[in-house]
Amino acid sequence: MDMGDSISVLGSFFEITLVGNTGAAFSIFSSGTIFLIIFSIIVLNVIYFWLIKGKNLNLFEEVTYGILMGGITGNLIDRVWHRQVIDYLDFNFFGYNFPVFNLADMFIVISLFMIVIYTLKGDRDESRSKKRKHQA
Repeated sequence: MDMGDSISVLGSFFEITLVGNTGAAFSIFSSGTIFLIIFSIIVLNVIYFWLIKGKNLNLFEEVTYGILMGGITGNLIDRVWHRQVIDYLDFNFFGYNFPVFNLADMFIVISLFMIVIYTLKGDRDESRSKKRKHQA
């Protein structure tokens, strides 16, 4: 496939469309490849040294951080190797054509949702635990 070419998989609902993105999500920081490489390396280090290293993580946290770091690393490899992220998943929902993205982008978004839900659930569980202790 050449850049810009599409292959229909499920009609107009889902196509494989090859595009390059020199920016981040929705092409922000376009042509900011060096900045995004450095930023990705910093974020990976912050996640590892601040959130993972030396922590007693449960399986959910290990999987979630693994998915997040895998997504960031996947896009980082594209940026270093190709000087852009290669996107290819192209969806059209009810006439709205979403920006083309890749599997690494999905991993990042899914893991961030998992972190938010886990954090909110943890806060709720913690407040319930405190409430039970207070009532006892």
